[in-house]
Amino acid sequence: MPTFDYRFTVAAPVQAVSDFHHDTSVLKKLSPPPIFVQLHHFEPLGEGSLAEFTMWFGPVPVRWQAVHLNVGPQGFTDRQVRGPLQMWEHTHRFTPLDAHTTQVREHVVYSHPAGWRGLLTRLFFGKPGLTFLFTYRKMVTRWALRRHAPAGQTSAA
Repeated sequence: MPTFDYRFTVAAPVQAVSDFHHDTSVLKKLSPPPIFVQLHHFEPLGEGSLAEFTMWFGPVPVRWQAVHLNVGPQGFTDRQVRGPLQMWEHTHRFTPLDAHTTQVREHVVYSHPAGWRGLLTRLFFGKPGLTFLFTYRKMVTRWALRRHAPAGQTSAA
């Protein structure tokens, strides 16, 4: 089964990074153009909470339902219950490197369905698409949390 790993640092304390990711509206902020996210139902992030949304890739709607697992201050996992892929499990981990720096680790395990649907998911959710998505998320996370950085500190890779 394919996996995708991505990590970066943020010049912010782990609590600020966790709070940012626990905000139920953050999915809209973390989705790069030309993707538009329409939230249908999003429970406050907690063990077993559900999220239902549509990701619009231009004119193409992709409906998704996910459940959140292993929710805590240093991360959580979202697992596709219904959606475009055969399987999707995305684990977010926030590790404090010091009082003002946090490492964000993203680990995705996924598989594509067979047939024409699989061709579509490979286009949107293949390694190039995931690299673009998570690079955008890194930039947005750093920008959103920049006020937490001590004077003169910037985020590294």
